Amino acid sequence: MHRRTVSFFLTLLTLMAAGLTSAQAQDRFIVVASTTSTEQSGLFGHLLPIFKRATGIDVRVVALGTGQALDSGRRGDTDVVFVHDPVAEEKFVADGFGLQRRPVMYNDFIVIGPKTDPAAVRGADVTAALKKLAASPAGFISRGDKSGTHAAELRHWKAAGVDLASAKPAGYKECGCGMGPALNMASSMNAYLLADRGTWLNFKNRGDLAVLVEGEKQLFNQYGVIVVNPARHPHVKLALAQTFADWLVSAAGQAAVASYRIGGEQLFFPNAGS
Repeated sequence: MHRRTVSFFLTLLTLMAAGLTSAQAQDRFIVVASTTSTEQSGLFGHLLPIFKRATGIDVRVVALGTGQALDSGRRGDTDVVFVHDPVAEEKFVADGFGLQRRPVMYNDFIVIGPKTDPAAVRGADVTAALKKLAASPAGFISRGDKSGTHAAELRHWKAAGVDLASAKPAGYKECGCGMGPALNMASSMNAYLLADRGTWLNFKNRGDLAVLVEGEKQLFNQYGVIVVNPARHPHVKLALAQTFADWLVSAAGQAAVASYRIGGEQLFFPNAGS
């Protein structure tokens, strides 16, 4: 009888330990709110399996415009934000919602449009291109979603002397959507738009579109990672989130970023040491 009792309790303890181990394993995940460009370019599909093999941590990505991703961090709905609007990111940290902004990588913005280029914008000067588009009836698709790409677009329109609040160009349309849907809309309407190069390279439904404006330093597109501040949201998985941020800026993470290519062309360029 005594032996059976001891055996029962040993079995119970074993089952409890197994259940605890299983629960801990299931809890080894973080939520990352990131831009649609990192998701739709295919970068996460490349990076996350490498990170999982190195750490055993699962990453659940919520792809949003940068503004929405930062709002998600402010609400405590995510553990990490990985976005591309440095001004908004610095404010996020200064307001106490994030621990530290760390540069991870960059690529560039490009202006896409019809190969025939009816507005004659082709070249390297994005400001001149938008001035021509403002005076043209040609269609222009704006993300209109408070994303990092949308923020960059607004800066370029302002530099071109175009006040969108008072009068939008004749062909200007906002989709309130991610980069992929915006590209699809531009393809179907044969319209212009500002895009990030990574998503464009992974985009298959190009129709008659081509890269028309590229190469200017104003089109530089920097990405950063921020761990959400657990002092604001105690449920943030700080240790796991910090592991992800540290890995992205480590030699291994930077090599993984650099190794992502489509058709032999590198999409993102690591610069954590900058």
